[in-house]
Amino acid sequence: ITRAHVFQIDPNTKKNWVPTSKHAVTVSYFYDSTRNVYRIISLDGSKAIINSTITPNMTFTKTSQKFGQWADSRANTVYGLGFSSEHHLSKFAEKFQEFKEAARLAKEKSQEKMELTSTPSQESAGGDLQSPLTPESINGTDDERTPDVTQNSEPRPEPTQNALPFSHSSAISKHWEAELATLKGNNAKLTAALLESTANVKQWKQQLAAYQEEAERLHKRVTELECVSSQANAVHSHKTELNQTIQELEETLKVKEEEIERLKQEIDNARELQEQRDSLTQKLQEVEIRNKDLEGQLSDLEQRLEKSQNEQEAFRNNLKTLLEILDGKIFELTELRDNLAKLLERS
Repeated sequence: ITRAHVFQIDPNTKKNWVPTSKHAVTVSYFYDSTRNVYRIISLDGSKAIINSTITPNMTFTKTSQKFGQWADSRANTVYGLGFSSEHHLSKFAEKFQEFKEAARLAKEKSQEKMELTSTPSQESAGGDLQSPLTPESINGTDDERTPDVTQNSEPRPEPTQNALPFSHSSAISKHWEAELATLKGNNAKLTAALLESTANVKQWKQQLAAYQEEAERLHKRVTELECVSSQANAVHSHKTELNQTIQELEETLKVKEEEIERLKQEIDNARELQEQRDSLTQKLQEVEIRNKDLEGQLSDLEQRLEKSQNEQEAFRNNLKTLLEILDGKIFELTELRDNLAKLLERS
């Protein structure tokens, strides 16, 4: 089981690929036990876009590193699969070879079984003995049982049996009964095998008719291919151009993938830068809040300083006034002293 993009060749031009799926779908191998064949199955929803029976003459061709194709003569088309990698393409091709070999072995085994079952049917049809219609005598099995009894009894001497005593004759009779029981068991097995082969005859006839129709269709297809063989060179050149285009597209896709990886890396770097920017923005906001607090404290300190300076100025003015008053008082005291000194001198 794998996933791939499914394509079919254009039935009109036989050149261009027509996609049958909008996206990659599951492509798987399937064993059809009723027909004893191997198939390649792919479903797009409920629609079967591939139902190809694998035959021994099929070939899966790798046209590029991620694309492969095979021709289905029964469906009268060519299928193409586009894989996501060369590894998936190689794995699908290996499985194709395995199931192709299994289909060949199954076909050979079926042919051998048809030959083996047809041989006893022909022998049973030529018997001359007639017997009642019993489970042992269906499809002429009594005719086959009669020669077995004769063959097994030929090497035994019959003339001496009449001259033997009764007890010895009874032992020989039991021996013959055992031989007859063995022959009956073998005959029953042959009868079952013939019944099974008879039941399969109808199916084989249907398959033979289908094979004949398929052979006629293949013959017509070969005739058509011979008619269009003159266009093989054009198809080959177109195929070469398609391969070159596919390679160019793969190279372009590779470049785009590298560019996408580079852009992803740049996006990751941008995300890291955005995270750093967010972190720095948060820190800046914290610093701004702290700065506002400091500005408030500074403004408070300035107001207190201004108030203190005003108080100091007032204190200086008061002190200056006090000094002036003190100077006046000292001057008055000096005059008073001088006056007292003069009074003392006069007295």
